[in-house]
Amino acid sequence: MSRLDNINPAVFETARDREVLPEEEDDDVNDKIDAREVFDHIRNINDPEHPLTLEELKVLQQAHVTVDDDKNYVKVVFTPTIPHCSMATLIGLAIRVKLLRSLPNRFKVDVIVEPGTHAQEQAVNKQLSDKERVAAALENNHLLDVVNQCLSSQK
Repeated sequence: MSRLDNINPAVFETARDREVLPEEEDDDVNDKIDAREVFDHIRNINDPEHPLTLEELKVLQQAHVTVDDDKNYVKVVFTPTIPHCSMATLIGLAIRVKLLRSLPNRFKVDVIVEPGTHAQEQAVNKQLSDKERVAAALENNHLLDVVNQCLSSQK
């Protein structure tokens, strides 16, 4: 069994599911993608070390999701639970993959670490912003299995 970075993480209350409005279900209405919709896609990503979601660990918060539908841009800022989290790149990769699978491909997606919250913030951000590194990571079957486990509805 591997050693956990954060043996006893703080667990936070999650946001309630939002009410889906009739116009949101109407395919004839062109509604813009907003921060809440993006957050709903990523809030239930599983933490790679604990049987908790990234929302429950406050790694993800709706307030840290920025969307500009007109400019086809999404930015997600995530906060690792500890400054030396060895899973930060994996968490960022899981967020990126979930959004690439969930959003129309017209969107440019940036996933970054909250400034000042991780000892290797620049290195993690560099890896997550490099399309070639992300593509290479996803060609690694073991890593892809771990990402898919984070994205599954149950661990």
